[in-house]
Amino acid sequence: MNDEAREAGRQLLRTPLIVAALQPELHRQIRRHADELGPMFRKYLGYRLAVDARLARLYKAGLGASERRPLRRASKAAFSTRDYTYLALVCSVLLSTGQQVLLSSLVADVEQAAVEAAIALSQDSRNERLAFVHALRQLIAWGALVEEDGSVDRYSDGGTAEALLTIERDVVRELLSRSLRDVADPEELVRAAADVAPEAVRHRVRRRIVECPVVLLVDLPETERTWLRQSQRREAQLLDENFGLRLEIRAEGVAAFDPADELTDVYFPRDGTVAQAALLTVSALVGMAGAFEVDSGLAPITAAAIKELAVSLADRHGRSWAQEYVGRPDRLAEDVKEMLLDTGLVVRQEDGELRMRAVAARYAPEPLDTIETRSERLESLFLEAP
Repeated sequence: MNDEAREAGRQLLRTPLIVAALQPELHRQIRRHADELGPMFRKYLGYRLAVDARLARLYKAGLGASERRPLRRASKAAFSTRDYTYLALVCSVLLSTGQQVLLSSLVADVEQAAVEAAIALSQDSRNERLAFVHALRQLIAWGALVEEDGSVDRYSDGGTAEALLTIERDVVRELLSRSLRDVADPEELVRAAADVAPEAVRHRVRRRIVECPVVLLVDLPETERTWLRQSQRREAQLLDENFGLRLEIRAEGVAAFDPADELTDVYFPRDGTVAQAALLTVSALVGMAGAFEVDSGLAPITAAAIKELAVSLADRHGRSWAQEYVGRPDRLAEDVKEMLLDTGLVVRQEDGELRMRAVAARYAPEPLDTIETRSERLESLFLEAP
């Protein structure tokens, strides 16, 4: 695969819906290489690629309930439950209205759809209107809606704001990667979206590698663990050829790295109060955790410990950190916890308890002359696989 085709595939992994009107050059690039990209995605990941004159859509699968990939607002905060509720309601009415619609009419249609779905909502409060705007902003970013006159942003400040929107029906139809006709509840949808043929072990493992920063053997069923151990050298070559990613192979699993540092939705470490607090929290938690469990590579931590650290860090770094967090350490602790969960350095188990992965020790730098005192605890992190 040549460099241009590989770059087009990388962009589809990151943004599986490319609308020609918004990204014309990238869309043309994908169309030029569609005959090569389609079979590659189908064979390598079990994904379907559809390309026409208006858009390119990579129908990716889900990774199951254990993996976190939330939509994000312009502020980078994760979508709330209410944001998702409004997004679903808006999508449910867009194909049954005219090509253009006034914002006020769309509000009325959404309220009616909520009544029919037995969903209680009221846009009398600013928080409710903000959730509605978050949903509209996401649809505009996807190219499903176009602001022709006015702005939807003003609606959050008062319910009388008006805007004229054009509905791009072709885009709306492609938003869902699978039909909801036979899905009874959200849990079933999550399971169905992640489903692959029972014999397609390779697709399940490859999807995790390209979609997650780290894949640990202890997180995989036995069949997938065996396949990865037997195939990891060949997979490293295929991953590089198809997407320009480097596979680091360790005793406890693998990690895919992007030399260009662009093929990700969550950068860590990075600038910002929450990210800096999260990095310092990880360093402190590694020192507090004691030994990681040999079988799982996990160590128990608590939300209370994260909160205590956040209070201490906010006090220590108050002059250089955002005042919205310095004055509210509870909020800082919650956002730090969510960031650590998003990066996979911390996992929430079925019982709700938190565990830190051994890979978190990579983010706990210390002087070289102290490393040997912790070598036994970190040994598995640095052993090359046979």
